[in-house]
Amino acid sequence: MTEMRRRSARSGGRAARVALRNAPLAENLRPVRAGLEGGQYKPLTDVQVQRLHGAALDALEQIGLSQAPASGIEIMTQAGAVLGDDGRIRFPRALVEDMLAKAARDITLCGRDPKHDLHLSGNKVHFGTAGAAVHVVDLETNTYRDSTTQDLHNAAKLTQALDNVHFFQRAMVCRDIADNLEMDLNTIYAACAGTTKHIGTSFSEPAHVAPGIALLHKIAGGEDAWRARPFVSNSNCFVVPPMKFAEESCQAMEACIHAGMPVLLLSAGQAGATAPAPIALAIVQAVAECLAGVVYVNALASGHPAVFGTWPFVSDLRTGAMSGGSAEQALLTSGCAQMHKFYGLPGGAAAGISDSKLPDMQAGWEQGITNVLAGLSGLNMVYEAAGMHASLLGFCLESLVLGDDILGQVLRCVRGIDVTEDNTSIEAMKAVCLGGPGHYLGSEQTLQLMQTEYIYPALGNRMSPKEWNEADRPMLIDQAIKRKNEILAKAQIQISPELDAAIRKDYNIYFH
Repeated sequence: MTEMRRRSARSGGRAARVALRNAPLAENLRPVRAGLEGGQYKPLTDVQVQRLHGAALDALEQIGLSQAPASGIEIMTQAGAVLGDDGRIRFPRALVEDMLAKAARDITLCGRDPKHDLHLSGNKVHFGTAGAAVHVVDLETNTYRDSTTQDLHNAAKLTQALDNVHFFQRAMVCRDIADNLEMDLNTIYAACAGTTKHIGTSFSEPAHVAPGIALLHKIAGGEDAWRARPFVSNSNCFVVPPMKFAEESCQAMEACIHAGMPVLLLSAGQAGATAPAPIALAIVQAVAECLAGVVYVNALASGHPAVFGTWPFVSDLRTGAMSGGSAEQALLTSGCAQMHKFYGLPGGAAAGISDSKLPDMQAGWEQGITNVLAGLSGLNMVYEAAGMHASLLGFCLESLVLGDDILGQVLRCVRGIDVTEDNTSIEAMKAVCLGGPGHYLGSEQTLQLMQTEYIYPALGNRMSPKEWNEADRPMLIDQAIKRKNEILAKAQIQISPELDAAIRKDYNIYFH
């Protein structure tokens, strides 16, 4: 196949080169893909990592966490945690080390289609959505409106079509649904009907887990099929920083674990507000809280799949407002990724958030700098990587589409430079410089590598000013709107018609 492409390119000129560029590649030949190995960037030295680890263990032993539910107190104290007279649970170092030894490593988060499985080991990097925004950015009017179930479903359909967005965690709240149970069920179904990639969701109340799991059994084809390949994970804010358990979330987490659902142990303190202002100490608190989660989960079900979700955010200390697109956020996230590697645990954190209200130049630099540091640090799960605006308050479907381009460039940085015998040989230079054409355009090596070594933006404009004028000066946002509409027009529901009809008969589904 490769030799046929080479002959076609030599004989067909520009048309052949265009065809070559547009021809689909096998997954292993693509220049970027899910699960590329990062880890090149390490903001912390080994000594600093040990210092943060020691401080986190000190915090667990000396401060502990308060407000655990009665069930959690029983689970953790039976494992060796200590309940103090002040109601706080403290964690001896030996207990933490024992539970770290039992914790699941090298886990797989399943897609409903196995080709979308996420293998969380080492420094493998995956980008996806998250955020639970309460507004949608409407680019037709440049205003914010309440997000709906249809918006969530559309975001899932877009994610299905975007190669560089590898998973879909609930990106918006379905504000068109007043009943919380109906909202939770519609969130699950809108996501599953839109994409076969791995999905993350939350539950408003512990009692909603059972009906949510029952719906997932229907989608999976039965409980056994669900337990064999759970394709939805529970994003669980099991702590309320600083150093407090969230009682109802913990109860929901326990129910999810019993039901075989992977969990994201999510600690989302805000530096300078609910987490300490120093970047290092904000990481310490997040690590301590998530280590408490590791004890909790493994005392309940040893080796249950859990993502170490240190998500400390940044405050603009002048106002106290969140600043998700800042350089400090990029450092926080990459520092957390380094701690995940220290423990050898699958980890996730946030990047790609923009404080800008619209997909403009500010959004581009904020999404670019935070995502590239997250990817280079080898973060397994990069949440909120595309589409998020206004410091998580707004989600933009067009920005999700644009984010696919950004993430493609980020992944190319993660992949790095291939240094092999073939691509460092000077034979290609000899052929060009010694009696050759004096350039590499159209050379065999160039044609061979143009698809596998280079990535091309779907929307990013690389025209010359002359070409741009002749094309009637296309604007990036207009192109994003067009691509969004084209994807949604072609998108198919990812549930069989028979099952969809049965679910709509039994449940009040709010999207079409």
